[in-house]
Amino acid sequence: MTAEDIDRELSEFGALLHAVVHDGASIGFVLPFSETDARQFWTERVRPDLAGGTRDLFVAWTGNRIAGSVQLFHGTPANQPHRADVNKLMVHPSYRRRGIAKTLMTALERKAKAMGRSLITLDTRTGDTAEPLYTALGYRTVGVIPNFCRDTVDANRLDPTTIMYKEI
Repeated sequence: MTAEDIDRELSEFGALLHAVVHDGASIGFVLPFSETDARQFWTERVRPDLAGGTRDLFVAWTGNRIAGSVQLFHGTPANQPHRADVNKLMVHPSYRRRGIAKTLMTALERKAKAMGRSLITLDTRTGDTAEPLYTALGYRTVGVIPNFCRDTVDANRLDPTTIMYKEI
């Protein structure tokens, strides 16, 4: 996907992010979270990195609807050209349990390898539904950081995050 694709499909990208956040996904946002907030994330945070070549965006479609997406961030420091990060794996609640997340991660890993990256890192809220998926895909747990982020729904609660990696 390109920066121009963000512009063209902004309402779809916004709807995906809005739906997963309202379903409780811990991907950097807390409620209240509007569709305007969601579209703003794509235009202000993702689009510039796509245009600048430091991020790749993988999208799964079901018909003309975006069913899921994941981002590969590879704008790493000069001493880490071998590494990339997984950002914001999300599957719309209506399309879960269909293999979309696995397909997206496989595409991400293939791209990382083609770019000469040999290490992929990520973090996920401890106990989230994505954690067993990452483990099944061969990601190893480094550890857990307590009180890492505010809960999406209950802003008074702090959740731990699990740090994971995979050598490819």
